[in-house]
Amino acid sequence: MMSKKQVCPICGKPTVAEFRPFCSRRCADIDLGRWFSEDYRVPGPAVDETDETRSGEE
Repeated sequence: MMSKKQVCPICGKPTVAEFRPFCSRRCADIDLGRWFSEDYRVPGPAVDETDETRSGEE
């Protein structure tokens, strides 16, 4: 069975085991920066940020 070569999701170069699924520290840092700047989001229910009665109660 032939395995598909994995490529970096940022630049498309072949992945390197040390930085997998990326090809380099640079591409890993670019991805992390996108999470920090909220370019990526995990879907979920809307949160009402003005509702302070729920903070710390659950």
